Amino acid sequence: MAVPLPIDMGYVTDILYRLLTTPSPTGYTTDVVRLCCAELERMGIHYELTRRGAIRADLKGVRASPDRALVAHVDTLGAQVKMLKDNGRMELVPIGHWSSRFAEGARCTVLTDRGPWRGTILPLKASGHTFNKEVDTQPVTWQQVELRVDAPCRNRAELEENGFNIGDIVAIDPQPEFLENGFIVSRHLDDKAGVAVMLGAAKAVVDAGAALPVDCHLLFTISEEVGSGASSILHQDVAEMVTIDNGTTAPGQNSSEYGVTIAMADSTGPFDMALTHSLITLCKAQNIPHQRDVFRYYRCDSASAIEAGNDIRTALVCFGIDASHGYERIHTNALESLVRLLVLYLQSPPRD
Repeated sequence: MAVPLPIDMGYVTDILYRLLTTPSPTGYTTDVVRLCCAELERMGIHYELTRRGAIRADLKGVRASPDRALVAHVDTLGAQVKMLKDNGRMELVPIGHWSSRFAEGARCTVLTDRGPWRGTILPLKASGHTFNKEVDTQPVTWQQVELRVDAPCRNRAELEENGFNIGDIVAIDPQPEFLENGFIVSRHLDDKAGVAVMLGAAKAVVDAGAALPVDCHLLFTISEEVGSGASSILHQDVAEMVTIDNGTTAPGQNSSEYGVTIAMADSTGPFDMALTHSLITLCKAQNIPHQRDVFRYYRCDSASAIEAGNDIRTALVCFGIDASHGYERIHTNALESLVRLLVLYLQSPPRD
C-alpha cells in the first residue's frame, strides 16, 4: 500500500541550486555527474557509470525483476565555437535546440583545453550609438551573434595564442534566483529541476526505510538535449519507465507552474495509457494537484528509449515551466507535488 512519506523540500531546493551552478552543457557533463554520484553515495544508494558517463543507480525492492525506472537528464543547452573570427571574436552554433534570441546578452564560460575564460554573447550590431536603429532590425539567427571573450584578443591569431579552438564548449550562466514566494527563475531548470525531484524522492524513501515492492533504477542521462538521452542506459529487465522533465506553460497548453503536469502525448505519440492512468490515480487518491497536457513540439528520454528498441511502458510527468529553453521559471509547489507522486509510485504494486 503506497503511503505518503516526509518530503525534505529544503534538500530539493538546495541540491537544485548546486546542480544549476555546476555547468553541464551536453558534451561537458563530468562535473555534474560527479555531483550526483556524491549525493547517491551519501544516501547509500548503489550506482554504476555507463561507458559514456551516464548514471544507473538502484533502489532495491522486495522483487528484483521485472522492475521499473525513473529518468531525468543532467545535460543542458549550451553552445560550441564554430569559427575563430578575424575580429577576435567567435562564431557559435547551439548545443540543443534554442533560439539565439535567448543567447543575446548572456554571460558565459568558454571551456578551453587550457582552462575556462569568461565572455558575453552579443549580436553582431550591439551598440545603438554605432548602429542606431539597425540594432532593432537585425535578424535573429545564430549567424547574427558572436562571442566576445574577456581576454586580450583583437584577431584570430590572438585567439589562438590564448588557447581558443574550434569546438570549444560554451556554458551559459544560469543566473538562478530562489524567491521567497516559491518561484525559481533560472536557465537550465530543464532538466535540473527533474534531477532534484528524483534525488528528493530517493532521499524520502531512504530516510523512511520504506520497503519497495520491486527494484527501481534511477537513471541520469547526459545527452537528452541532442536526442539520444535514454537510448542506451536501460537495464534489460525494466518493464516501465517514468520520465521527469518540464511541461510548457504557454498559450494553447494546459500545463501549470503548480502541481504535477501529466503528459498524455508528445511529438512522438501517446504515452502508455495504463502507466499514465496509474499515475493519475495516485494523484487523485492523495489529493496531489495535477493536470493533463499534450505537447506537439516536444520529445523526452521516453522517446529515445522506445526508438532504441526497448520494449517498455513509458510515461512523462512534468513540473510546469514558463519560457522553456529561454528565461525559465518554475514554482516549488510543482517540485513538491512531483516528489510526492514519485514516492507513491515507487511504493505502488507493479503491473505484471
